[in-house]
Amino acid sequence: MTAYPHLLAPLDLGFTTLKNRVLMGSMHTGLEETRDWNRVAEFYATRARGGVALMVTGGMAPNAEGGVFPGAAGLFSDDDIANHKIVTDRVHDAGGKIAMQILHAGRYAYSQDCVSASAVKSPISPFPPKELDADGIEKQISDIVTAAVRARQAGYDGVEVMGSEGYFLNQFLVTHVNKRTDEWGGSYENRMRLPIEVVTRVREAVGADFILIYRLSMIDLIPNGSTWAEVVQLAKAIEAAGATILNTGIGWHEARIPTIATSVPRAAFSWVTKKLMGEVGIPVITSNRINTPQVAEDVLSDGCADMVSMARPFLADPDFVAKAAAGQAAQITPCIACNQACLDHTFSGKMSTCLVNPRACYETELVLSPASAVKTVAVVGAGPAGLSTALALSERGHKVSIFEKAKQIGGQLNMAKQVPGKEEFWGLVEYYEAMVAEAGIKLRLGEVADVDALAGFDEVVIATGVLPRDPAIPGQDGSNVLSYIDVLRGKAPVGKRVAVIGAGGIGFDVAEFLVTDDSPTDDLQAWLTEWGVADPQDVRGGVAAAGPQPEPPVREVTLLQRKAQKLGKNLGKTTGWIHRAALQMKNVKMIGGVNYERIDADGLHVSYGEARENPTLIAVDTIVLCAGQVPERSLADALIAAGRTCHVIGGADVASELDAKRAIDQGTRLAATL
Repeated sequence: MTAYPHLLAPLDLGFTTLKNRVLMGSMHTGLEETRDWNRVAEFYATRARGGVALMVTGGMAPNAEGGVFPGAAGLFSDDDIANHKIVTDRVHDAGGKIAMQILHAGRYAYSQDCVSASAVKSPISPFPPKELDADGIEKQISDIVTAAVRARQAGYDGVEVMGSEGYFLNQFLVTHVNKRTDEWGGSYENRMRLPIEVVTRVREAVGADFILIYRLSMIDLIPNGSTWAEVVQLAKAIEAAGATILNTGIGWHEARIPTIATSVPRAAFSWVTKKLMGEVGIPVITSNRINTPQVAEDVLSDGCADMVSMARPFLADPDFVAKAAAGQAAQITPCIACNQACLDHTFSGKMSTCLVNPRACYETELVLSPASAVKTVAVVGAGPAGLSTALALSERGHKVSIFEKAKQIGGQLNMAKQVPGKEEFWGLVEYYEAMVAEAGIKLRLGEVADVDALAGFDEVVIATGVLPRDPAIPGQDGSNVLSYIDVLRGKAPVGKRVAVIGAGGIGFDVAEFLVTDDSPTDDLQAWLTEWGVADPQDVRGGVAAAGPQPEPPVREVTLLQRKAQKLGKNLGKTTGWIHRAALQMKNVKMIGGVNYERIDADGLHVSYGEARENPTLIAVDTIVLCAGQVPERSLADALIAAGRTCHVIGGADVASELDAKRAIDQGTRLAATL
């Protein structure tokens, strides 16, 4: 008897059967652009072996103008077909099914040749699109159909036509972009003509026994988006045109409402998909922030959808489904929805991977093969760097002991998990606890390792993390001054008026912690209200007329930095705006270009610019120091002085905020070589 009967139930599509209700949603990883087809094949085959029923590739461009960026991958030639067949054959040999997503970016294409319904520039692209004439529209349809035919020739089990997230087909649907007055614009019947024509002609071209998924935007989250009646009308028309499955798209890329970041509640938009259930006769997939088997099971058992789409959870753990089926859910590496190594990399032109699983997209390069000689290894520090290293070493067969001076593992993850919107970090720490126990690693909590304690080990890994940087502000030893460590660990009372010194990631986290009482991430309705999300049945596009309505801040906070630049400039590429917007909604004052002159009982005295002009008192009750970190490498230095060799990783190597991404990657790569 499985704990997930709905999730693991097969789904009969008539001409083929999916072995469970799990779709690995499309992700643009950058793999296809490497042209290393063995590497691409191994990425997908690894997930097929992990038990997912159906995978969807990253978006493949139907033509040059439709590519997300110049040189975006697609099926443009016989050589492309042959290369993609390497992928599909490998997936089929692994027992999986795979569909190719056809993605026409429209005005989101980062190219001067981008095209759309009308010449309305996107706010997230520097290039205004060219308005297509009738012949141009016919070319786009024909190219999409050709891409679908080539996908079948390449051995794919189906295609997904991307009609959501504000891409090309979505752009024709709404007056936000479509200003046309011909047969492709004006009335909704005209505006939805393009996606219907695409699906109709794709079905005619590929035949009846081929999966055709249509990705439908069910809530646009932009002004002048689709009404719910229009969503239902389109869904029914797409079904009639020949779609096999309807997949859910949530929000346009330009929407100023977060949809997949860690602060978004789990399954936050499954209620939208549920509204469509019963309106169509084909299976409906729900998506966004579904990251555990239990969340997926609950969504399905509640009748929100027929299938669930999970994308990034399969970067975190390719064996997600297999572990769920085997009753090993506690051993699933959790996706924490941080975006740091996946979406941030994608939008920076880097290869995607995963913060908690740096082997994602590097399956052929970062291999944890059995050790040729088993070693005893001491790992000092049970933060993310030390834990990832220890687990990877253990997987290779080494005998590992972890020394941790605290009474619990997790290191600074235990502070991060206290921050509103970062509740997923609780699950990450619990995962590490489960995996350390499963691996049989010797855990020595409450022990301060020294040179003598590490004698006798074949290898020593120093992962002792960071110490707060001393900003050397006169008066910082006063009773009204706290470290971010004291604040996040709840060791000291904080006044009602607070100045936070340092506006890096920690400074933003501390500010969020100080202005928030009850985290809206734990309360879906509170979160929807905070960000101004409405039922699209009541408001076009699902954008509340009143806008965001957050709870009042529980403190007055001023966030400061020395650099004269936008605060939060170096935060995550795809999440930084969320953090800035969240603090702005809480009336946090953000001030850059300051000099910290002194602290006294009245508060923080600052000046501005190199000339130290305009001396100002920021009257506050408490000053919190978040002025950066320095490596804690005293033990490493002592070992080196004693003539011992050691490996220094994570913050002990380079202190760069709380950079778990680099720490975990560095630790895993070290473990692969010892």
